[in-house]
Amino acid sequence: MSCILNIDTSTDVCSVAVSENGACIFNVEDHGGPNHSVKIGPFIDEAMSFADSHAIPFDAVAVSCGPGSYTGLRIGVSAAKGVCFGRDLKLIAVPTLELMSVPVLLSEKVEENAMICPMLDARRMEVYSAVYDRALKPLRKVGADVVEADTYKEWLDKGPVYFFGNGAKKCKEVITHPNARFIDGVEPLAKWMHPLAEKRFAEKRFEDVAYFVPFYLKDFVAKTPKKLI
Repeated sequence: MSCILNIDTSTDVCSVAVSENGACIFNVEDHGGPNHSVKIGPFIDEAMSFADSHAIPFDAVAVSCGPGSYTGLRIGVSAAKGVCFGRDLKLIAVPTLELMSVPVLLSEKVEENAMICPMLDARRMEVYSAVYDRALKPLRKVGADVVEADTYKEWLDKGPVYFFGNGAKKCKEVITHPNARFIDGVEPLAKWMHPLAEKRFAEKRFEDVAYFVPFYLKDFVAKTPKKLI
């Protein structure tokens, strides 16, 4: 198994965790707003000091790779790269929407035939979302959506769809299909990263530390038809 330093700064929350052998053994997070540049350094120092004090060597650094806040992702990825260069560690990229899905799949009573739709808030009635099955197999790739009553009808007609994330709150009064389910309070946090990070570690899905860049929200805007912006 592996020991991984996990970092998420994709939204207003800043969080860092250490995972080993399939479990989170250290976690620290700040929900006070977008002050990642202040918090991320001390959080990483705490995490690394914890691992060092227990004689646990790190094998890799995992970081949320977007979509998400331009500034937040830039800070998180820069910090992750710094640790990788300093300790000669592998870099793992974890998609933010998949990360958001982990606590839902682990702790919620999701129906057997359900699909899940994590949402990140954009502007007005826009969100960035994807649709997955319960095995996190993508049924629809990440994209920018202007949310209307029928935006997700294709999937809702097939069965229950769970909507969650900071973009889902504003959609409750718009998506009224009987198969729509909403879960409050779901955020991308480093403590949920280890199942995805360890799977990528086992599969040797590593990033080039020198050249890796995250997927900013603006990247999706640039690829979205103008009528949706």
